[in-house]
Amino acid sequence: MQFPDSFTARMQRLLGSAYPDFLNALQQAPPVSIRVNKAKTSLKPELMPVPWAEAGYYLPERPLFTLDPAIHAGAYYVQEASSMFVEQALKQCVDLTQPIHVLDLCGAPGGKSTHLASLISDDSLLVANEVIRSRASILAENVAKWGSGNALVTSNDPRDFSRLPDFFDVMVVDAPCSGEGMFRKDPQAVVEWSEENVKLCAQRQQRILMDVWDALKPGGLLIYSTCTWNEQENEENIAWLAQQEGAESINLQFDPSWGVEQTELQGVKGYRFYPHRVQGEGFFMAVMRKQGDAEEVIHGKSRKKKYKLTPAGKKEKTLVENWLEQPEQYTFLQYGEVISALPENLFEAADEVYQNLYVLYAGIELAEVKGKKLKPLQGLALSQHLNKDAFEVADLNLDQALRYLRKEDINLGTNGNDWLLLQYNGLPLGWAKQIGNRMNNYYPKEWRIRMELPTDLPEGVLKFNA
Repeated sequence: MQFPDSFTARMQRLLGSAYPDFLNALQQAPPVSIRVNKAKTSLKPELMPVPWAEAGYYLPERPLFTLDPAIHAGAYYVQEASSMFVEQALKQCVDLTQPIHVLDLCGAPGGKSTHLASLISDDSLLVANEVIRSRASILAENVAKWGSGNALVTSNDPRDFSRLPDFFDVMVVDAPCSGEGMFRKDPQAVVEWSEENVKLCAQRQQRILMDVWDALKPGGLLIYSTCTWNEQENEENIAWLAQQEGAESINLQFDPSWGVEQTELQGVKGYRFYPHRVQGEGFFMAVMRKQGDAEEVIHGKSRKKKYKLTPAGKKEKTLVENWLEQPEQYTFLQYGEVISALPENLFEAADEVYQNLYVLYAGIELAEVKGKKLKPLQGLALSQHLNKDAFEVADLNLDQALRYLRKEDINLGTNGNDWLLLQYNGLPLGWAKQIGNRMNNYYPKEWRIRMELPTDLPEGVLKFNA
């Protein structure tokens, strides 16, 4: 792997005598790591844990994840290990037992968003955003698969968040960057790298930070990260933010054996991940606290005269409320033809987001109104709060599950005229409609597996307990 001369000179300066080890690490196969959705399942085998993430594990090799129904069911997410370090910032700096508002500004494809969803309380609100609409759809898919039920997926430019002043307790900005940390996973990133691009990325990152800063409440936490190593996009940007806004740098505690390198510039601390020191890709993170009293802003107190969100009708609510466990904890809403559910205490905050941003997906999408009938939606099937007892459930073997996920017609040899919840190893996958001895496949077309199935199917990538 050949690197630009200026990149090589800078990394030699940063790493000194460790540069040959760094160079050697970039020639090795990248590690493979996953994060398990403990609200849905647990792992059977003993795998090496990611030390800074409670639900993170390393795999001995990279399997063909597409052929594992469990990943389509949201049982786990394939996430780069270094980026899971965000968990330390949340656990060390935030009271996660309290209801908070969290923004993942650059959320696609969904690694950090689903991670944040697994860390915050059920009565907290996560806003997962992605400005590029096609990527926002992928983000919405992965948030729906994770199934936490307290997330809104938006597609807005960072500057749009100025409409929500002092709204978020925590903001995660995983900023678009020059991608140096991805060089061994993506050789094209080496080709596209240049000093000019580094400079442009640094300027864009500063603009993003300024665009969203007002949306962070006084005393709130900013977690800034990139997958690059140069100081311009990392330490220098955060030092600039501290100077511009008086933000306070937060010092994290961690085990030195993890191999994370702490840096400091103008009193601002950062955390660097190098592939020769950690089992992960290149990553940088810094944690800053906004000046001001955290008690100055109290969520959910402002009352609007007119809401954008509309409660579902009594009839519709009666039809769907037993589809969830503990339905009394939810507000049932109807937006267009879609009936959804949100934790009751999040109605005010969710409506404020709807008033000011473009929302693609919200809470738990339960059903679509079809005349006088209701069609259950995919978000319900994959929800962590689904009440399976409300539906007829059919178990699929591996071949049937993969053919269902390819949106093929399958025949289970059953009869009836009702909706079926299809599952694999106890993990719900989606819906089918039984019409006599025929079965209609309602798996979302845009989610389907597109690859041809091999003749010899694997027994499953990972062994899970449902």
